[in-house]
Amino acid sequence: QVQLVESGGGLVQAGDSLTLSCAASGLTFTTYAMGWFRQAPGKEREFVAAIPRSGESRYYTDSVKGRFTISRVNSRSTVYLQMNSLKADDTAVYYCAADRHIYPATNRATIQYWGQGTQVTVSS
Repeated sequence: QVQLVESGGGLVQAGDSLTLSCAASGLTFTTYAMGWFRQAPGKEREFVAAIPRSGESRYYTDSVKGRFTISRVNSRSTVYLQMNSLKADDTAVYYCAADRHIYPATNRATIQYWGQGTQVTVSS
């Protein structure tokens, strides 16, 4: 049984930093690309960042470039999202995702595995 468990969310002030973690189990982590998506109230789930199996590339949505960093530690089967200079617009539930390939244009409906999500709230 595949499980993706996110942690690290919380309530912070604008300008603060936060690091999200996603621990994967039940799959061969090194054969999956990993990604982060987010969903704000009343909005669709949107792509945030992704890192392929090799970890040699990284993809980001424009609004987080220069502020967020995705990374993975294969020995821990864990993917991270370091978020700096947080803004009120970053408030959302953040979801971890796993699939063979994840790109900014990947159809969310085709993502193979999802975590349960972790809430990030940024007060202005």
